[in-house]
Amino acid sequence: MTNETALGIAAARTRELSLLMTRWPSVTGSPDEAEFSERLRAHLAETPYFRRHPDRLFTVDSHGEPLTRSVVALVRGSGRKTVVLAGHFDTVSIANYGTLAPLACDPEPLTEALTKELRSRPLNGAEAKALEDFESGDFIAGRGLLDMKSGLAAGIAALERFAGLEAPEGNILFVATPDEENRSRGMRSLRNALPEIARRFDLNIVAGINLDASSCERDGEEGRAVYLGSIGKFAPFAFVIGRPTHAGYPFNGTSAHRISAEITRAMDTVPELSDEAFGERSPPPVCLEARDIRDGYDVTTPDRVWLSFNWLTHRRGAGDILAEFHAIVSGALRTALDAQDANAARYRGREPIGTEGLVLTYAALVERVEARGGADALARLATLDRALSGGTDPLKVSREIVSAAVTEAGIEGPAVIVGFGSLHYPLVHLEQSEAGHGLRERFRRVMDEAARRHGTSIKFKQIFAGISDMSFFGHRPHAGETGLLAANTPSPAFTDDVPKGLLSFPTVNIGPWGRDYHQKWERVHAPYTFGVLPDLVFESALACLGE
Repeated sequence: MTNETALGIAAARTRELSLLMTRWPSVTGSPDEAEFSERLRAHLAETPYFRRHPDRLFTVDSHGEPLTRSVVALVRGSGRKTVVLAGHFDTVSIANYGTLAPLACDPEPLTEALTKELRSRPLNGAEAKALEDFESGDFIAGRGLLDMKSGLAAGIAALERFAGLEAPEGNILFVATPDEENRSRGMRSLRNALPEIARRFDLNIVAGINLDASSCERDGEEGRAVYLGSIGKFAPFAFVIGRPTHAGYPFNGTSAHRISAEITRAMDTVPELSDEAFGERSPPPVCLEARDIRDGYDVTTPDRVWLSFNWLTHRRGAGDILAEFHAIVSGALRTALDAQDANAARYRGREPIGTEGLVLTYAALVERVEARGGADALARLATLDRALSGGTDPLKVSREIVSAAVTEAGIEGPAVIVGFGSLHYPLVHLEQSEAGHGLRERFRRVMDEAARRHGTSIKFKQIFAGISDMSFFGHRPHAGETGLLAANTPSPAFTDDVPKGLLSFPTVNIGPWGRDYHQKWERVHAPYTFGVLPDLVFESALACLGE
């Protein structure tokens, strides 16, 4: 078979699989998500290679009710060296398609319907761009087509092309996992199972290629890329405790809202809190949630306010973030108390009284709970956690547990509890490992050759800007980091339980590109995704397996 013929077969297969898998709905947490893995396993079982080697195609239990599973497919060559191709199959909701929701997972009819809708009315800038893309014929719509079933399709096409080689050197292991859109439980459970899979088949995993999608609003240059790392994410919270007072006597208490406003001012979109590393800068933190903790109308000032932030990082670890957040909150609390004291002094015509406040980490709060209420108090918190942990909103779960812990500890305001409200996604980068240094030049040669062959451009990007399964794929976190996170995250359901013996290997992200993923106009760029991507993934895998 000529190389041109192989490229043509891979391109056609990628398109076929992309459209097929998109027609299998798999919204995160739905029964469809649980059914998807068996549909994919059954489809792969009918291909020539896995009819010959059925023992190399199987599923791995993940989580949930009904149970979700990951699909694992191994194509063997010679030797032990192995590259893992990985991607997720769950998608976000189809609700934002409105009346077109019945077509959300049927790419070609949906593209036609969206085009018709856009032609029928005045458009904003994003909609005008979507119409231009659809009319070009280069873009196809569909929930999950971009994010990221076309990435999975490219991985399968590369796997099948490898299986068609006469004497392939090395092995390719393909994995498709659920739940990336929630808290990466699919990848984390697969990661935990990977050492046993490697032992069972005698594999030496030397590299991983994540297949997730990226976005580019211009001509696609930013999307035609090999990403060397994935951004880190923390979700620090501040649980503010004031001293409530009747609104007619505002200076007889301490305003939790004033304190929370100062914390938000000190954190939200402050550029100095960005990270700079690898020649790129992370976005500054933003406030995701701000609410007082009470039900119903009351003329008393609120005594408890919850704040949660999204803080993306390129270099700082959990200890750095918690220490900096503690310092920022302490300074904001001091500013708020001084301002309220000064206002009270001017109102009453006397000297400020100098109100004192307290900032505690969640770990320190738990120590106070135990000191005051003993094992019974800790057991009550554990019971509450079990009752809440089935929920999908980590901030709600964390908020209720912290509120209960504050009550158990008898904390009086003004005070602020700080910790982490949801799962931490670790920063990962190819340069973090010694093995990664040597792979970069191999990828560069593959990229240059693929770009020449397809008449396009492909570039390195340092950091994949959206949180991704890449954070848990081949990454073995430090025990001290996981311990600090676990101690300061209220619910164990939103911590990463890291077993011993995890494998560690360098990873990159090579995936499709398009625009507006998660939105109604989600669309994939077909020429690159179906033509260039499966070739780039295949050649990159061979480069990792080479000497």
